[in-house]
Amino acid sequence: MHWTLEVVPVPVTDMDRAKEFYAEKCGFAVDLDDAVAPGVRIVQLTPPGSRCSLALLSGMPPMPGTKEMAPGTLQGLQFCVTDIEAARAEFVGRGVEVSEIQHVGENGWEAGKGGTWNAFMTFDDPDGNGWMVQEAPSELSER
Repeated sequence: MHWTLEVVPVPVTDMDRAKEFYAEKCGFAVDLDDAVAPGVRIVQLTPPGSRCSLALLSGMPPMPGTKEMAPGTLQGLQFCVTDIEAARAEFVGRGVEVSEIQHVGENGWEAGKGGTWNAFMTFDDPDGNGWMVQEAPSELSER
């Protein structure tokens, strides 16, 4: 049996603002924007080349046995790109506030790229949900 991560719920306060950020600024494709029940809206977006989507939720009650995340509490999930400089330049060109490229070195986080798998940048959405972007040596299908 294959287990795939295909949807990450992202807690947001303003669906339209979050949709604009992820679609217009980040360049993610809008797959769905639908009211699935009275007072329940889902906006699903997919990063270019990804099989995993983000689901922005509004009014969705937590599934029994689960906990609700407050907006801004999602932190540290990683996107991977094969060219972190190009990804950073694209985000900056689209108006996304993104950190400088950093790597883990002898003294903790240091400026610039490190070796393979050791180049990162970060950005936050309008609610403060924090993302990392990591440079991968090749596309997922080639690993």
